[in-house]
Amino acid sequence: MMTKRHLLAAAMAVSVLALNAPAEAQSWPQRPITFIVPFPAGGGTDAFARPLAAQLDQQLGQRIVIENRGGAGGTVGASAASKAQPDGYTFFVGAAHHAIAPALYPKLDFDIKTDFIPIAVIAQPPQVIVVHPGKVQAKTVAELIDFAKKNPEKLNYASAGNGTTHHLAGELFQLSTGTKLTHVPYRGAGPALQDTVAGQVDILFDGLGSSAPQIQSGALRGLAVAAATRSDAVPDVPTAKEAGLTGYEVSTWYALWAPKNTPAEVVTRMRAEVAKALKTPAIEAAWKKSGSPIPTLAGDDFAKFVTAEIERWGKVVKEAQVKLE
Repeated sequence: MMTKRHLLAAAMAVSVLALNAPAEAQSWPQRPITFIVPFPAGGGTDAFARPLAAQLDQQLGQRIVIENRGGAGGTVGASAASKAQPDGYTFFVGAAHHAIAPALYPKLDFDIKTDFIPIAVIAQPPQVIVVHPGKVQAKTVAELIDFAKKNPEKLNYASAGNGTTHHLAGELFQLSTGTKLTHVPYRGAGPALQDTVAGQVDILFDGLGSSAPQIQSGALRGLAVAAATRSDAVPDVPTAKEAGLTGYEVSTWYALWAPKNTPAEVVTRMRAEVAKALKTPAIEAAWKKSGSPIPTLAGDDFAKFVTAEIERWGKVVKEAQVKLE
């Protein structure tokens, strides 16, 4: 039989645990944190994940390690992240591609809505149509369309992989213009961009975050920004509408998730730290240079946004009859 002494000891133990739980959350992090990026280094995801990680390093007092795991349109890294230990030391930096994946990969072993906890959208740059200036003579979208119509499938375009926003942006371009291009999928936006700059590929439908520096340097020619307004990062590049391609608006976005069952205190803290980081002058300047506004979607609002994006891209995949090659 439990005595009063035993009951008192048990009550004290429970009290100690209750007091220690928030204390442990407050002491987080106590070691380096890993951000799994599901694309090779050098792509659009990296363009935002790395500066953010550097800023969070300073705020949290612990190093953020970027781990690039490319493959299958970003689904390999997402799968690994979904199975990571939910201890607050692994996070997932995904993208719009992961709202497309459910419509293209019927046998995914993860669910972006249920296997992850939404932290926040970290960047939302528009896409841009770029060409290699030495391989493609077209200096406007109209000239590109004219050549493509006269030479079906002669021009090729790179993408970050089958089922990515780069891929679907190219499919949407063809549907909108009545042209036929040859799709060349890569294992990430980085390799796709590198080969386009090198002249191995003619066209790239890319996130402005990674292509802006190449346009600014003259390595690539920007034909149109797929947004309603011009970007301060490349002010001389017209919008798709200005270029004569009405209705062609494609933006990509990058976001941070935690594996499900990550402690609520850690999730709340990381959301607050990300919001703080996005307001710093260093991040604001970097995002502006990459053509991205500072996003404010986080938590439940971010979750609703992801659901809407899955529905939107699912319709595009169906209408364009996109299938994995």
